[in-house]
Amino acid sequence: MKKKLQYLMMLVLVATMGLSLTSCEDEDIANTLEGTWEGNTYMYSYYNGRYYQSTYSYVDFTLDPFHFTSGSGHWVDYYSNAPWDYVANHIDWRVRDGVIQIYFEEDNYTIYIERYALNDDHFTGTIYWDNDNDRNFDLVHTSSPNWNNYYWGYNWYAPAKVKAQNGAASKERPQRVFNPQHIDPSKVVK
Repeated sequence: MKKKLQYLMMLVLVATMGLSLTSCEDEDIANTLEGTWEGNTYMYSYYNGRYYQSTYSYVDFTLDPFHFTSGSGHWVDYYSNAPWDYVANHIDWRVRDGVIQIYFEEDNYTIYIERYALNDDHFTGTIYWDNDNDRNFDLVHTSSPNWNNYYWGYNWYAPAKVKAQNGAASKERPQRVFNPQHIDPSKVVK
């Protein structure tokens, strides 16, 4: 009986260590992710029957001081040949078992980043949205939080502004698409 109890205790200890090591690894990923990343996520947006590809992306990850593997931030994709300059979203993100999950608040969907390379300067990999859509990205770390400024990043958000054909501002928001499948090439604006 004593050997059985020791065996069970050892199993519990091994399982607990595995969970704590995964948590530490997730915390390391989240700490490395915190800050501003710029480059290209090669996103598309769909608007008024046409697809537009982004030319530049800005992603800000702010770590939640009470949950060391999650946080909030902003994701902005810029466009050069679209009726708008950019599409911006508030994001909530978390790292769980090495997978980075990013929820886009305004568009109400979640993406996943599973296979990636991340260090203090560079973040590359593939974004997974659903079974048929994936998008490679390449970002460079451009800044870290300014801990001397209490309001750093607070309430920073600029909605996408779209001009309607008559020149007035439109209330319709462009729909971001990660990898448009089976689109008519004549509808892609580059």
